[in-house]
Amino acid sequence: MRLALYEPDIPQNTGTLLRLGACLGVAVDLIEPCGFVWDDRRLRRAGMDYLEGVDLTRHVSWAAYQASRGTGRPGGRLVLLTTAAERPYTEFTYQESDTLLVGRESAGVPAEVHKAADARVVIAMAPGARALNVAVAAAMVLGEAQRQLLAGRQALRAVS
Repeated sequence: MRLALYEPDIPQNTGTLLRLGACLGVAVDLIEPCGFVWDDRRLRRAGMDYLEGVDLTRHVSWAAYQASRGTGRPGGRLVLLTTAAERPYTEFTYQESDTLLVGRESAGVPAEVHKAADARVVIAMAPGARALNVAVAAAMVLGEAQRQLLAGRQALRAVS
C-alpha cells in the first residue's frame, strides 16, 4: 500500500503524513509542486526524526506521477479521499497494491485527477462540517485499510 500527496500546501501536514508513512511502513509519493519550500523547518518539526525512515518518492508533476505508475512498480488502484465521493471509506474493500491519494489542503484535486482515480471514498461528517485536516483523514483511511488487510491475512492463516 502507498500514500500519495497531491501538491500539498501546508508543510506541517506534509511532515505529519511523512511521519505516518514511516511509522506504518507505507511508502509515500509526493506529487509536486508543493506550496512551500521543501526544506521548511515546519516540515522537519512535524516529521521529527522520522523523515529519514520514510520510503519517499517525489514526482515533479501529476504527469510524471502518472507515468511512474506504469513503469518500474505495480500501479494498483488509485483511491482518492474526497468530500465529493459517495462511498464511505469503511465500506470500501482495500487491496495491498492500492495507493491512497489525498489532495491539496486548499483545493483538493482537479477534475483530471478525479477522473484518473479508480475509486473515491469519503469520511462521513456532521452536517455543516466541510472537511477534516488532510493528515487526520489520511490516518483514518489508512488505518481502516490496514485493519482490513490484517483481518484478511489472519483469516487466510486460519483457513490454511
